Amino acid sequence: MKNYTIIYIYDALCGWCYGFSPVMQQLHEKYKNELDFTVLSGGMVTGERIGPIGQVAGYISEAYKTVENTTGVKFGEGFLTGILKEGKAIFNSIPASRALTVFKTYQPENAVAFASVLQKAIYFDGIEPENLEVYGTHAAQFGIEPKHFVLQMQQNKFVDETDEEFQQVAQWGISGFPSVIMAAQKKLYLIAQGYQSFEQLDAAVQQVLVEKVENE
Repeated sequence: MKNYTIIYIYDALCGWCYGFSPVMQQLHEKYKNELDFTVLSGGMVTGERIGPIGQVAGYISEAYKTVENTTGVKFGEGFLTGILKEGKAIFNSIPASRALTVFKTYQPENAVAFASVLQKAIYFDGIEPENLEVYGTHAAQFGIEPKHFVLQMQQNKFVDETDEEFQQVAQWGISGFPSVIMAAQKKLYLIAQGYQSFEQLDAAVQQVLVEKVENE
Protein backbone atom coordinates (compact mmCIF):
# COMPACT_ATOMS: atom_id res chain seq x y z
CA MET A 1 0.00 0.00 0.00
CA LYS A 2 3.07 2.25 -0.18
CA ASN A 3 1.70 3.90 -3.31
CA TYR A 4 -0.41 5.95 -0.89
CA THR A 5 1.20 9.06 0.60
CA ILE A 6 0.06 11.34 3.38
CA ILE A 7 1.26 14.88 2.60
CA TYR A 8 1.21 17.06 5.71
CA ILE A 9 1.31 20.76 4.82
CA TYR A 10 2.27 22.90 7.75
CA ASP A 11 4.29 25.91 8.78
CA ALA A 12 6.65 25.94 11.74
CA LEU A 13 5.21 29.30 12.84
CA CYS A 14 1.59 28.18 12.60
CA GLY A 15 0.07 27.92 16.07
CA TRP A 16 -2.73 25.63 14.93
CA CYS A 17 -0.11 23.34 13.36
CA TYR A 18 1.57 23.20 16.77
CA GLY A 19 -1.75 22.07 18.20
CA PHE A 20 -2.19 19.59 15.35
CA SER A 21 1.28 18.08 15.81
CA PRO A 22 0.20 15.33 18.26
CA VAL A 23 -2.57 14.29 15.85
CA MET A 24 -0.10 13.90 12.99
CA GLN A 25 2.31 11.96 15.17
CA GLN A 26 -0.49 9.61 16.17
CA LEU A 27 -1.51 9.15 12.54
CA HIS A 28 2.08 8.47 11.53
CA GLU A 29 2.47 5.92 14.29
CA LYS A 30 -0.65 4.07 13.14
CA TYR A 31 0.09 4.03 9.40
CA LYS A 32 3.88 4.33 9.07
CA ASN A 33 4.20 0.72 7.94
CA GLU A 34 1.39 1.01 5.40
CA LEU A 35 1.59 4.54 4.00
CA ASP A 36 4.35 6.95 3.02
CA PHE A 37 4.45 10.28 4.83
CA THR A 38 6.01 13.57 3.87
CA VAL A 39 5.84 17.11 5.24
CA LEU A 40 5.81 20.28 3.15
CA SER A 41 6.33 23.79 4.49
CA GLY A 42 3.71 26.29 3.40
CA GLY A 43 5.66 29.51 3.82
CA MET A 44 3.12 31.29 6.02
CA VAL A 45 5.40 34.14 7.12
CA THR A 46 7.46 35.22 4.13
CA GLY A 47 8.01 38.40 2.12
CA GLU A 48 6.28 41.43 3.58
CA ARG A 49 4.86 39.36 6.42
CA ILE A 50 8.31 38.92 7.99
CA GLY A 51 8.79 41.22 10.95
CA PRO A 52 9.05 41.53 14.74
CA ILE A 53 6.69 39.25 16.62
CA GLY A 54 5.60 42.32 18.58
CA GLN A 55 3.56 43.37 15.56
CA VAL A 56 1.24 40.39 16.05
CA ALA A 57 1.73 39.83 19.78
CA GLY A 58 -1.72 41.15 20.64
CA TYR A 59 -3.39 38.63 18.37
CA ILE A 60 -1.20 35.70 19.46
CA SER A 61 -1.72 36.52 23.14
CA GLU A 62 -5.40 35.68 22.73
CA ALA A 63 -5.27 33.11 19.95
CA TYR A 64 -2.89 30.75 21.75
CA LYS A 65 -5.49 30.19 24.48
CA THR A 66 -7.99 28.99 21.89
CA VAL A 67 -5.41 26.59 20.47
CA GLU A 68 -4.67 25.25 23.96
CA ASN A 69 -8.34 24.79 24.83
CA THR A 70 -9.17 23.10 21.52
CA THR A 71 -6.14 20.84 21.09
CA GLY A 72 -4.74 20.25 24.58
CA VAL A 73 -1.20 21.41 23.74
CA LYS A 74 0.55 23.92 25.99
CA PHE A 75 2.56 26.93 24.96
CA GLY A 76 5.67 27.25 27.08
CA GLU A 77 6.87 30.10 29.24
CA GLY A 78 9.95 30.32 27.04
CA PHE A 79 7.64 31.53 24.30
CA LEU A 80 4.96 33.39 26.26
CA THR A 81 7.17 35.34 28.67
CA GLY A 82 10.22 35.21 26.42
CA ILE A 83 10.03 36.17 22.77
CA LEU A 84 6.29 37.00 22.73
CA LYS A 85 6.45 39.43 25.65
CA GLU A 86 9.73 40.95 24.51
CA GLY A 87 8.37 41.39 21.01
CA LYS A 88 11.73 41.83 19.27
CA ALA A 89 12.32 38.41 17.70
CA ILE A 90 11.77 38.35 13.94
CA PHE A 91 8.99 36.02 12.88
CA ASN A 92 10.12 34.39 9.65
CA SER A 93 9.06 30.99 8.31
CA ILE A 94 12.01 30.56 5.97
CA PRO A 95 14.76 29.31 8.35
CA ALA A 96 12.65 26.53 9.89
CA SER A 97 11.37 25.58 6.44
CA ARG A 98 14.91 25.22 5.14
CA ALA A 99 15.79 23.15 8.19
CA LEU A 100 13.02 20.72 7.31
CA THR A 101 14.13 20.63 3.66
CA VAL A 102 17.67 19.69 4.70
CA PHE A 103 16.44 17.18 7.28
CA LYS A 104 14.40 15.31 4.68
CA THR A 105 17.58 14.55 2.72
CA TYR A 106 18.84 12.65 5.78
CA GLN A 107 15.77 11.01 7.31
CA PRO A 108 12.61 11.55 5.25
CA GLU A 109 10.87 8.86 7.30
CA ASN A 110 11.21 11.08 10.39
CA ALA A 111 9.91 14.29 8.81
CA VAL A 112 6.73 14.29 10.92
CA ALA A 113 8.78 13.93 14.10
CA PHE A 114 11.24 16.67 13.12
CA ALA A 115 8.42 19.06 12.21
CA SER A 116 7.03 18.49 15.70
CA VAL A 117 10.43 19.14 17.27
CA LEU A 118 10.71 22.44 15.40
CA GLN A 119 7.31 23.59 16.60
CA LYS A 120 8.04 22.69 20.21
CA ALA A 121 11.33 24.59 19.96
CA ILE A 122 9.45 27.72 18.86
CA TYR A 123 6.22 27.58 20.81
CA PHE A 124 7.34 25.88 24.01
CA ASP A 125 11.06 26.54 24.37
CA GLY A 126 10.84 29.99 22.78
CA ILE A 127 13.71 29.94 20.29
CA GLU A 128 14.07 32.84 17.90
CA PRO A 129 13.10 31.53 14.44
CA GLU A 130 16.09 33.20 12.76
CA ASN A 131 18.65 31.59 15.11
CA LEU A 132 20.12 29.06 12.70
CA GLU A 133 22.38 27.37 15.25
CA VAL A 134 19.34 26.09 17.14
CA TYR A 135 18.19 24.07 14.14
CA GLY A 136 21.52 22.25 14.11
CA THR A 137 21.09 21.45 17.78
CA HIS A 138 17.71 19.87 17.15
CA ALA A 139 18.97 17.96 14.11
CA ALA A 140 21.61 16.49 16.41
CA GLN A 141 18.79 14.77 18.33
CA PHE A 142 18.43 12.59 15.23
CA GLY A 143 22.14 11.86 14.96
CA ILE A 144 22.93 14.56 12.39
CA GLU A 145 26.12 16.62 12.74
CA PRO A 146 24.83 20.09 13.74
CA LYS A 147 27.41 22.43 12.20
CA HIS A 148 27.23 20.76 8.80
CA PHE A 149 23.43 20.84 9.01
CA VAL A 150 23.44 24.61 9.54
CA LEU A 151 25.86 25.11 6.66
CA GLN A 152 23.58 23.10 4.39
CA MET A 153 20.63 25.30 5.35
CA GLN A 154 22.46 28.21 3.71
CA GLN A 155 23.33 26.44 0.45
CA ASN A 156 21.56 27.59 -2.71
CA LYS A 157 20.33 24.05 -3.40
CA PHE A 158 18.21 24.02 -0.24
CA VAL A 159 17.20 27.65 -0.59
CA ASP A 160 15.76 26.79 -4.01
CA GLU A 161 14.15 23.52 -2.88
CA THR A 162 12.39 25.31 -0.03
CA ASP A 163 11.08 27.99 -2.39
CA GLU A 164 9.82 25.22 -4.68
CA GLU A 165 7.88 23.72 -1.76
CA PHE A 166 6.22 27.07 -1.11
CA GLN A 167 5.30 27.30 -4.80
CA GLN A 168 3.93 23.75 -4.91
CA VAL A 169 1.69 24.40 -1.92
CA ALA A 170 0.45 27.63 -3.52
CA GLN A 171 -0.23 25.86 -6.82
CA TRP A 172 -2.43 23.41 -4.99
CA GLY A 173 -4.40 26.36 -3.67
CA ILE A 174 -3.48 25.67 -0.05
CA SER A 175 -3.30 28.91 1.91
CA GLY A 176 -4.42 27.71 5.35
CA PHE A 177 -2.49 25.47 7.70
CA PRO A 178 -2.52 22.75 8.80
CA SER A 179 -3.74 20.89 5.73
CA VAL A 180 -3.41 17.22 4.84
CA ILE A 181 -3.50 15.74 1.35
CA MET A 182 -3.64 12.03 0.61
CA ALA A 183 -2.07 11.02 -2.68
CA ALA A 184 -3.47 7.77 -4.01
CA GLN A 185 -2.39 6.47 -7.41
CA LYS A 186 -1.78 9.94 -8.89
CA LYS A 187 -4.99 11.37 -7.46
CA LEU A 188 -4.96 13.92 -4.63
CA TYR A 189 -7.55 14.04 -1.86
CA LEU A 190 -7.73 17.00 0.53
CA ILE A 191 -8.58 15.16 3.74
CA ALA A 192 -8.01 17.95 6.28
CA GLN A 193 -7.95 21.72 6.19
CA GLY A 194 -7.57 23.27 9.60
CA TYR A 195 -7.36 21.46 12.92
CA GLN A 196 -9.06 18.08 13.21
CA SER A 197 -9.04 15.44 15.91
CA PHE A 198 -7.22 12.18 15.33
CA GLU A 199 -10.55 10.38 15.00
CA GLN A 200 -11.71 12.75 12.25
CA LEU A 201 -8.44 12.52 10.35
CA ASP A 202 -8.23 8.76 10.69
CA ALA A 203 -11.79 8.42 9.36
CA ALA A 204 -10.85 10.53 6.33
CA VAL A 205 -7.85 8.30 5.62
CA GLN A 206 -10.00 5.20 5.90
CA GLN A 207 -12.58 6.66 3.53
CA VAL A 208 -9.94 7.19 0.82
CA LEU A 209 -8.52 3.70 1.33
CA VAL A 210 -11.95 2.09 1.08
CA GLU A 211 -12.89 4.14 -1.98
CA LYS A 212 -9.71 3.18 -3.82
CA VAL A 213 -10.18 -0.51 -3.01
CA GLU A 214 -13.78 -0.43 -4.22
CA ASN A 215 -12.72 1.22 -7.49
CA GLU A 216 -9.95 -1.26 -8.24
